[in-house]
Amino acid sequence: MAKINANYKKLPGSYLFSMIGKKVREYQEAHPEAKIIRLGIGDVTQPIAPKVIETLHSAVDEMGDASTFKGYAPDLGYEFLRSVIAEKDYRDRGCDISADEIFVSDGAKCDCGNIQEIFDTGNRIAVCDPVYPVYVDSNVMAGRTGAYDAAAERFENVIYMPCTAENGFVPDLPEEIPDLIYLCFPNNPTGAVIKKAELQKWVDFARKHDSIILYDAAYEAYISEEDVPHSIYECDGAKECAIEFRSFSKTAGFTGLRLGFTVIPKDLETGGERLWPLWARRHGTKYNGAPYIVQKAGEAVYSPEGRQQVREQIAYYMGNAKIILDGLKGAGFEVSGGVNAPYIWLKTPRNMTSWEFFDYLLSEANVVGTPGSGFGPHGEHYFRLTAFGSRENTVEAVERFKTL
Repeated sequence: MAKINANYKKLPGSYLFSMIGKKVREYQEAHPEAKIIRLGIGDVTQPIAPKVIETLHSAVDEMGDASTFKGYAPDLGYEFLRSVIAEKDYRDRGCDISADEIFVSDGAKCDCGNIQEIFDTGNRIAVCDPVYPVYVDSNVMAGRTGAYDAAAERFENVIYMPCTAENGFVPDLPEEIPDLIYLCFPNNPTGAVIKKAELQKWVDFARKHDSIILYDAAYEAYISEEDVPHSIYECDGAKECAIEFRSFSKTAGFTGLRLGFTVIPKDLETGGERLWPLWARRHGTKYNGAPYIVQKAGEAVYSPEGRQQVREQIAYYMGNAKIILDGLKGAGFEVSGGVNAPYIWLKTPRNMTSWEFFDYLLSEANVVGTPGSGFGPHGEHYFRLTAFGSRENTVEAVERFKTL
């Protein structure tokens, strides 16, 4: 008899965004006249940059000519893309990362979930609380987290690092020593960032205790303030203890194209074993590579024209973030984030739970956000809003908030 992976049964309920989708569909069916504005799931709304579209068309034409046709991509990704990433994202920022330390994929979400496969299931993970659910859920599926404590809303073998208003939503170094540390800055869901000196403390901590930092930098393109690192490799010694994930989804609007990459330095090892060959083997065995036309589109993002157009799109979304941040502050709400990230972190009014506020906001203002409790216990009484909507809808949503 075939047996299931019983670890899946430890997962509480549905995936967060599936639950939100179900609630919104049910409300819309009951109220077909309602104009619902979605500021929940972080999907982009602006079209792909013209330079990228031009390159996509050119790459499609190549696929129709026998002399330029491309089949399977190289395991690590095409050299033309990995080289420009290494140059523009790393060496231009003083980070000594080479093209062959970059693994091209179809997105950071997949890589953040899949990376745990190269580590022993006995490793203990540490996560920010609140946290992007994929980090925890993928480790639950692997059997690394132990049982779920419904009363505490925690898994027994996970180190939860509180991110609260008191610590600026940046976790303190844990007293217990984790083997794997998930960090995400600029942060999803809180929109918080970490200064370089503070991030250096994490690198020093990981090196001292032989821990590995899994650093999700999917939103680095939204950083606007000085002394906020775009990469963990800006810190001394990070190549000896950190893996970094990046995404084109929010940077260049590739949520529908799918493209990302993971950086694993050749120097990175644990227990005398280098991690680069392990991930290369996993990558080559289980993944056939991002499509050629999408990788060409990724290369176009780094062209002078592409970079300017992408910056304009990011500025558009951050304009939305400012409208939300300023508007909600003016309406008396307690909010943070929205300066170096496209997320606004809202304290729920009148001590409502996150899901109570979700229902209230949907029914009274026809606006959808994301309940903070879906990101972890310390997300309770908070609510995430995104800046990825249209300008018109963003302005209207803020006006609706003011009527609550």
